[in-house]
Amino acid sequence: MKPIALVVIILISLNSFSQNKTIRAGEKLVYNASYNVFGLLTDIAQVKMETSEVKANKSILLRLKCTVTTYEKWDDFFRIRDLYESYVNPKTLTPYLYKRDVNEGGVYKFMQYKYNHKSKLVKSLKRTKNKKGETLDENKSVRVSSATKDLVSTLYSIRNMDLDIFSPGDEENLPIIYDNIETTLTVKYHKKETVSTEIGNTECHKLALSIKGSDILKDNNDNFLWLTADAKKIPVYAKIKTSLGNGEFKIVSATEQ
Repeated sequence: MKPIALVVIILISLNSFSQNKTIRAGEKLVYNASYNVFGLLTDIAQVKMETSEVKANKSILLRLKCTVTTYEKWDDFFRIRDLYESYVNPKTLTPYLYKRDVNEGGVYKFMQYKYNHKSKLVKSLKRTKNKKGETLDENKSVRVSSATKDLVSTLYSIRNMDLDIFSPGDEENLPIIYDNIETTLTVKYHKKETVSTEIGNTECHKLALSIKGSDILKDNNDNFLWLTADAKKIPVYAKIKTSLGNGEFKIVSATEQ
């Protein structure tokens, strides 16, 4: 079940300095996550994606927050309490700080990235706990490109792309860092189609996602994301295939403050 939390944050301006015209503070998106359990697609967790402004020294940053929480009836089977957040420049969505704090089935892991885009360097802190409950820290410096982002800020950057200029088959490769490794997320445009969701029947852009050298998304042609074909480009539906099976994410509500 672990890939659920990983893929979530893949689901919901191609360079670091393009202007953000889509993402604003005060947005809250709620999803129902289903996963293949014993051969049946079963509702397992709630996913929330929220944006807010935060003060950092003399600057104002945009906080991109994603939480994953299993429904109570599944907690005894496999309890998930995950937090993913990226602090970005509100004008460009360039990330400055990323945190991933996950607790899945009693296994704890914390990752933090501090970006230095000028030197093309990410300072990473990885924190885990051994069987005795002792905390283990590992610090690294990872060389990256100037456009490299984490998965959370990458998802929001995809929403900032001008998808109206894409044709079926067009692709964009986005550099990302995950588990201290720089790799590539490929976004392939398929077509427009209407999707029925809790927020209505909506015309959407259908995209295929794949990550080079990773089993987070198992196959290149089996992972799809639908974004509303309007100015907000809200992720409303996703179908994914991981090494452990299939999953779906369906939007429940979309609100703004």
